Amino acid sequence: MSGSEGVRLQKVLAEAGVASRRQAEILMRDGRVEVDGKVVKEMGIRVDPDTAVIHVDGSRIVTDAETVHLALNKPEGMLSTMWDDQGRRCVGDVVLEKAEGQRLFHVGRLDAATEGLLLLTNDGELANRLMHPSYEVPKTYVAEIKTPIAKDLGRQLRAGVELDDGPAAVDSFKVIDRSGSRVMVELVLHEGRKHIVRRMLEAVDKPVQRLVRTAVGDVRLGEQRPGTLRKLGRDEVASLYRAVGL
Repeated sequence: MSGSEGVRLQKVLAEAGVASRRQAEILMRDGRVEVDGKVVKEMGIRVDPDTAVIHVDGSRIVTDAETVHLALNKPEGMLSTMWDDQGRRCVGDVVLEKAEGQRLFHVGRLDAATEGLLLLTNDGELANRLMHPSYEVPKTYVAEIKTPIAKDLGRQLRAGVELDDGPAAVDSFKVIDRSGSRVMVELVLHEGRKHIVRRMLEAVDKPVQRLVRTAVGDVRLGEQRPGTLRKLGRDEVASLYRAVGL
């Protein structure tokens, strides 16, 4: 978009928190800004912030004020649905209470017994790509299992175990804590079949006692309290778009 329509690109970048207008002009002159796939160096260019796809240094900058990206720390027992006809506590209740009832997509699901990070957005294309196995976005889980654990447990899981719907393997596995009969292990995998972590650990005779998803891609749960929502930071949002080629 050019001419008198739209908003000057450096103003859009400044309002998105990328840089001051003066710094944005430097970024543009240095060829570090792309709009709709083309490098833009022209200072007077105007864009529609609601529709333009803008990248700075290869990272997507979300300029549409209506686009929402949230992280929920889903507590145990909450359903990963926006509505439940039996009146059980679900993700939609939190959205209604704390996100002003916005129409959001939950990115994938966590079963009722699983806690942790669940992403919510109103960007349907981002949500679809994050869930699609072809993009191989890694998810990190911490599982509590019981001792003893075999020395080659990690090797078994990395090599792959046979499940009723085909083989499954983790990208990485490590023990992160031991206390008495309890062992906490971290698993990273990029597929999202139903109950995949629980089924894999059951397949090696280590049923899960507790399961928490701690990360999706570069977005981490951190110290976020159960049942709370938080807005993702600009770098976190950019990392999600980058992970799925948007």
